[in-house]
Amino acid sequence: MSVLLGAVGWLLAAAAGIPLAVFSMELLAGLAPARRARDGAAAQGQTAILIPAHDEAAGIAATLAALFEEVPPGTRVLVVADNCSDETARIAREAGAEVVERHDPQARGKGYALAFGRDHLARTGATPDVVLVLDADCRLLPGSVAALAQAAMHHGVPVQAINLIEADLGAPPMVQISSFAMLVKNLYRSRGMQRLGGAALLTGTGMAFPWKLFAGADLATGSIVEDLALGIAMTRTGHPPRLVGEAGVRSAPADMADALAQRTRWEHGFLQTLKGQALPVLLGALRSGSRAELLLGLHLAVPPLALLLILAAAALVLQALLAALGGSVAALVVLGALTALALLLVVVAWLGGGRPFLSAAALLRAPLYVLWKLPLYAGFLRKPEARWTRTPRRPPQ
Repeated sequence: MSVLLGAVGWLLAAAAGIPLAVFSMELLAGLAPARRARDGAAAQGQTAILIPAHDEAAGIAATLAALFEEVPPGTRVLVVADNCSDETARIAREAGAEVVERHDPQARGKGYALAFGRDHLARTGATPDVVLVLDADCRLLPGSVAALAQAAMHHGVPVQAINLIEADLGAPPMVQISSFAMLVKNLYRSRGMQRLGGAALLTGTGMAFPWKLFAGADLATGSIVEDLALGIAMTRTGHPPRLVGEAGVRSAPADMADALAQRTRWEHGFLQTLKGQALPVLLGALRSGSRAELLLGLHLAVPPLALLLILAAAALVLQALLAALGGSVAALVVLGALTALALLLVVVAWLGGGRPFLSAAALLRAPLYVLWKLPLYAGFLRKPEARWTRTPRRPPQ
């Protein structure tokens, strides 16, 4: 019996411990300070900025005003007013952008808007060298357009700016924790994967593509995590995305209800991708020998941070029960050590760069954040979110 209990214990330790180990490996690699990249001479090609916009009348003018201050005169800025029921198109035109309107209530989602905008660019003849995608409620940091265009042309792969929520220590604690979790994933873990020889994450806004890749990409999908799907496809075809540390994109925090709705869409989409894509990507990596594909497959096997900690805690309780019944104490120790390492690295990330996003008082409420998200994960088991929805938020300042 003890042999059987020991085997069950080690299987449980592996099931919970491998994702913890991958998470820790990515985070540890990404926590070291960044070095300034040298991507050669400045890009000389033409950049088009593509902005998908669904009912963004309240903020599109401010977004375009900030963008036109950043880009050189003559830069093509195309707004796709997608299934809008407000004055987004009119306001964007008056602000100086080129505007196309798409009306198809049956095909809803950002991917369709991107494909529509790409096809419009192709039809006009003078296609750009680089296409930069920016959400209508986001702001690029100064110098980001040039840095992204230069990196995309130099490396010939998709590139991603560091995509974060604006730091706001006055936001509700649950929103602060969510913003910090985004920092961990979009900066530290993404940078870590790249440093290990893998692909960075595409996050949907502040991403740029060489035209030849963008022209052939499968964009017109109803995926609720179209950026993740696009990054997987690019990596599997030998074009792993890169993170550009000199470029940044920011969005304003949503309120608690809207933040939970946004997290539901993101995390349900990620969990569906984990279920359907992690194993195929890993098997593809074994066939191709691609390190980038292997690291991406391992990344896809790691649940979102709150769920990862929930599963680790549950596994530790079960391991303790098995050990008490005569199972392997070593398996319990190994799993406990991996859990402690992951938690320690999260604290290091907070000390290193997370304090502007997350106050110490809000950090102490992290267990409540996990409870706050339990209905999200229960909802995935009942009925995963399948609809793309816009997250209301105030425009960033």
